[in-house]
Amino acid sequence: MDSQAPVFDGGDVAWILTACALVLMMTLPGLALFYGGMVRRQNVLAMLMTALGAAGIVTVVWVLAGYSFAFGGGETNVFGGFDRLMLAGLTTESEAAGLPEAVFILFQMTFAIITVAIIAGAVAERMSFKAWMVFIPIWLLVVYAPIAHWVWGEGFLYDAGVLDFAGGAVVHINSGVAGLVLALVLGPRRGFAKEGHPPHNLVLTVIGAGLLWVGWFGFNGGSALSANALAAHAALVTQIAAATAALVWALIEWITRGKPSVLGAASGAVAGLVGITPAAGFVEPYAAFFIGALTSIACYYAVTGLKTVLKVDDSLDAFGLHGVGGFVGAVLTGVFAATAIGGSGGAVEGNIALIWTQTWGALAAAAWCAIATFAIAWILGRVIKLRVDEEDEVTGLDISLHGESS
Repeated sequence: MDSQAPVFDGGDVAWILTACALVLMMTLPGLALFYGGMVRRQNVLAMLMTALGAAGIVTVVWVLAGYSFAFGGGETNVFGGFDRLMLAGLTTESEAAGLPEAVFILFQMTFAIITVAIIAGAVAERMSFKAWMVFIPIWLLVVYAPIAHWVWGEGFLYDAGVLDFAGGAVVHINSGVAGLVLALVLGPRRGFAKEGHPPHNLVLTVIGAGLLWVGWFGFNGGSALSANALAAHAALVTQIAAATAALVWALIEWITRGKPSVLGAASGAVAGLVGITPAAGFVEPYAAFFIGALTSIACYYAVTGLKTVLKVDDSLDAFGLHGVGGFVGAVLTGVFAATAIGGSGGAVEGNIALIWTQTWGALAAAAWCAIATFAIAWILGRVIKLRVDEEDEVTGLDISLHGESS
């Protein structure tokens, strides 16, 4: 054995491999069931298929070029480069972030998978599966990979001091904004705002939300990239924020509607998980209560009011939960970041400028995502049909696109 070969910590490797499994579980079956329960019965299999499709095609494209574009050793701070295409240079001795590079590649791949899968919630029940499968690889390479490089590949947002521990901008703002743009391009579902589109099975949705909640310990805790105290801390504040947000959403409904709903509590938990994501490795436990509560309030009013104002059919609230939640969490990271946890101090420690850094960083990611997603959708719309025919929409996508029924 080469005496110069790196020696990796077995505990770190085991934990991040476990985190990989947890984050993949967030997509399959977590997000698939969370979304699948909220659509109408004739569309549940099609919803599950969007998650399966995302897992398959993102994996392939990540290996071919996505990892290189995000984490390659290019000279620019906006793009990772072409040097790691097809994972060129990967060996069992390759190292990344103190881990075997293969583990790091796999961990980052699971983040890319769930980011793409979240977008599907905004265009549920009407986007063509063919269009979805063509959209994914283009969007991954043009939008996701560059933004991941900006933040995690030591790109210009990293250099500017933007804090994003586990993906407030890279995952949630990115997917939420992309979903909103696609929903605007596709237009609303048939009968939107006139006919109800009630969830067909909230049991599936709650099971999905539970799997997302559990998987988020790998999402946030794994982002420490080591089995250490920071991973434990990130897991703790994740639990606090999720629980607080679920209770706050239920309380708002109790006060305004007289009854707390199951869907509302599940949505609140997801909102809190999204909000704490950029902050998990930078804030103290007390801050997690505020982040969970404030994100829940913001997402509640985005889901119940913003769609009406914007007149956009964000079918399963991808933008309302992830776009808005990610932005609020990013800004609040600038408020509550604590030097004692390892980040630069935020406004609570007198560094008010960090709020501006976090805000413009989030807006930069949102702007590129919006512009590029619209361009991709506009071009694709001139080549293939983005939306299913009205007859297929009425019949349901399970039968019309996949020839099966749940």
